[in-house]
This record gives sequence, C-alpha cells and structure tokens, in this order.
Amino acid sequence: MAMDGDALGLAIAAAVLDPGATAEGKAMCEDLWKKVGNAIVDHIVNNAEVPAGISVSTTGTQYAQSGSTTSAGSVI
Repeated sequence: MAMDGDALGLAIAAAVLDPGATAEGKAMCEDLWKKVGNAIVDHIVNNAEVPAGISVSTTGTQYAQSGSTTSAGSVI
C-alpha cells in the first residue's frame, strides 16, 4: 500500500481538532495538516531506502516462496 499524505494529514487533524471548532477553523486545520502530511510522505519517499536482506514469504498457492530480498529498494 502506498503512503497517502492527505490521509495522514486528515488523521492528524482529527486527533488535534477541537470538537467545538468552527467549520472554517476545521477546514483550515485540515488543509494545513494535509500539507504537513504530504511533506512527510514526500520526504520519506525521496529519502528512505530499504536494505537488501529483508525476509519475505508468500503463502496460499503452489507458487508460495520464502527467502530474502536481494537488493536495496525504495519506499513508495
């Protein structure tokens, strides 16, 4: 699953919003936190690296396999 900056921002806004805030205040807070959420996601996607050697496995079919990743990857 790819990261979603808008969803991250809205989740943070929901955690910090005053239930008694005006509709305008809520909208401003949500817009701000969506920008922050997108900045966080962009930073992670552009800078994080996944090292080789992470254990992986699949189950449920005759093609199920287990092993380790063989090269570094990026975060999406």
